[in-house]
Amino acid sequence: MYVKRILPNGVRLITERIDNMRTVSVGIWVGNGSRYEPAELGGVSHFIEHMIFKGTEKRSARHIAIAIDALGGQANAFTDKECTCYYMKVLDSRLKNGVALLADMFLHSRFAQEDLELERGVVLEEIDMYEDSPEDVAIDKLFERCYDGSALGRPILGTAETLEPMTSETLHKYMREYYRPQDTVVAVSGHFTDDDLDFIEELFSEMQGEGKNVITPAAYQPSLFLRDKEIEQNHLCLSFPGVSLVSEDRFAMNLLSSILGGGMSSRLFQSVREQNGLCYSIYTFTTPHLDTGLLSIYTGLGQETERKALDLILRELDEFCQNGPAPDELSRCREQVKTTLLMGLENTGNRMMTIGRSELLRGEVSKIEEVLDSYDSVTADDILNLARRVFDRSKASLAVVGQPDSEDTYRELLR
Repeated sequence: MYVKRILPNGVRLITERIDNMRTVSVGIWVGNGSRYEPAELGGVSHFIEHMIFKGTEKRSARHIAIAIDALGGQANAFTDKECTCYYMKVLDSRLKNGVALLADMFLHSRFAQEDLELERGVVLEEIDMYEDSPEDVAIDKLFERCYDGSALGRPILGTAETLEPMTSETLHKYMREYYRPQDTVVAVSGHFTDDDLDFIEELFSEMQGEGKNVITPAAYQPSLFLRDKEIEQNHLCLSFPGVSLVSEDRFAMNLLSSILGGGMSSRLFQSVREQNGLCYSIYTFTTPHLDTGLLSIYTGLGQETERKALDLILRELDEFCQNGPAPDELSRCREQVKTTLLMGLENTGNRMMTIGRSELLRGEVSKIEEVLDSYDSVTADDILNLARRVFDRSKASLAVVGQPDSEDTYRELLR
């Protein structure tokens, strides 16, 4: 059962007690990510995420690293388009020590200028690392093009140009203005006591600030992105406008994605790889956000098989829009999605991620039974109607990284 406390300053504490566990996972979720940043501060949220681990008023970066290892736990963080999360997993007996450390990092980071200079280099190396992954380049650059002109389309990591002017005061000022109590959720899942929760509440009661961050709506636009890269394969990402993370169609969308490219028995894997041998890897994925979303297909293949594979993918989508899913497909994929969901509940880290993200972005946490019922209620007609809305070729977007053909060639294929 999920229990929510709202602190006087607006911080939400969402908890799930599991008595038969020895571990507990804690996450500090902030309703701030790259799409909230001013253009000139692109990447500042991710930079802050890095700097949180670099020392507080009473702990050095080395002290923090030693303390985390001494707890025998795991600690990390990530920045997304719409949120940032700092999290830790420890034994229940060490929860207070762990959360005290995490709260100190979150509330009292120094952002020393000498540390900032060093970490800026680390972030620049991270940007270069992604540039060396053609799969990431295809997916991320296409997303940027689809939402070009909006904050949602800007890269999470920022750029060398936006990172260079940032100082310690830049980061402190941004945290004061964008890390707000009402936009903060502390999620706890695992074995803990009421005294543990009172301790957590006391730690986060000192957080100050008012109001909530507001997104600027993003509009999807069909796009074509081509990048020459000296590699053996061409990496393709084909995207269509999908649904938001609060849409009633999100369950049907997840099943549609699973049927098309969610596993070895999926349509695209069977057709493109198993029956025609055109690629090694092909899969589908969804990218839902608060007000928009994408459904995408990725594959990597040789230049000589690219045209045939892309044509085959489009024909599979057309056929699906004609006839929809077969009964055994829907049944199989429904069970696959539900089983994956249930198996994830055996890990307190996964459970914490689920309740924290849900409370932060949707303002509620659904019971697992309600989620399973939502998947069970999706019909073949629901998926067929959704596919017909989504797979409109006039709204298709495509990225090709490797040795791409001409723009006209791809535009002709997408007609």
